[in-house]
Amino acid sequence: MDVPARRPGSRGGAAPEKAAPGPRGPLVRPVRPEECEEAGRATRAGFVALFGEEEGEYLEMIADVAGRCDRTTVLVAVADGGRVLGSVTVELTAKVDPARELLPGEAHLRMLGVAPEAQGRGVGRALVEAAAAVARSAGKSRLTLGTRSEMAAARHLYDRMGFRAGPPAEWAPGRSYLAYELDLGAGPASA
Repeated sequence: MDVPARRPGSRGGAAPEKAAPGPRGPLVRPVRPEECEEAGRATRAGFVALFGEEEGEYLEMIADVAGRCDRTTVLVAVADGGRVLGSVTVELTAKVDPARELLPGEAHLRMLGVAPEAQGRGVGRALVEAAAAVARSAGKSRLTLGTRSEMAAARHLYDRMGFRAGPPAEWAPGRSYLAYELDLGAGPASA
């Protein structure tokens, strides 16, 4: 899917890719093939800062941006110097896990991660806003995601952006996540 580079929250046309970050945050656009490794490192670093190196297999999957670009949309947030600050994966037509399926009208957000040095600067919000815009442009009616209870900053962001929290669900024996959903017809994923 071709998504023009733009600043989340902007109205009208696409911002040029070399535009300096504005008051709404960094430039968010689809990852370029030559950026997959850097995007994977930045996203993985964000998860390691929260959870350490304990979940090695999941961290490898997070870092393998190139391995999911064929079936998902991966967006990156970039600084004005071109450095990748973080990424998010948007499942529009297929899941990263081929054994799972999207429900009709659903887009699913996965692996939102921001490099530790860029956290707290609006990068995560910019990525989620862009993911919602991509889902809307693909004709999706809702954006779903799952997060862990330990991810307090992410949960706070989702709450502020209009996502509704659902009941906890189990993703592995004894391990649960919190399900969130945003009605894409109800307005922008920003507050």
